Amino acid sequence: MLFGQEHVKRYVETDGEEGHDWQGTIVAILTTTGRKSGNRHSTPLVYQPYGDDYLVVASKGGADTPPLWYLNLQADPEVEFQIKGDRFKARARTATPEEKPDMWRVMAATWPAYDEYQKKTDREIPVVVIERA
Repeated sequence: MLFGQEHVKRYVETDGEEGHDWQGTIVAILTTTGRKSGNRHSTPLVYQPYGDDYLVVASKGGADTPPLWYLNLQADPEVEFQIKGDRFKARARTATPEEKPDMWRVMAATWPAYDEYQKKTDREIPVVVIERA
């Protein structure tokens, strides 16, 4: 099973032929700029289209701290997003309280574990909106 940096490597090398379809859902590659290092970091994330945008969830499996990629995009919302062979510049933002309920339903429908992750933590798990630049 693909996971972590091996997932990123195979996905990028094959334009998503390997790694886009994963465990019954779909995965994109989010690349952020490290808020401390300034280095580029690529992370495979379950995503869903939402209108003209895309959604990902900063769950970290229900941990009490957010994933590093989320901290990075809060510091610098200019990201790169790759869906299969389509790599594009985008802007990432956290869904507003008004937007989130519907967006969460969309994401939990594709990856039901998100509901379990939220129950494991007091942290409000954010939905992130990826807007093509």
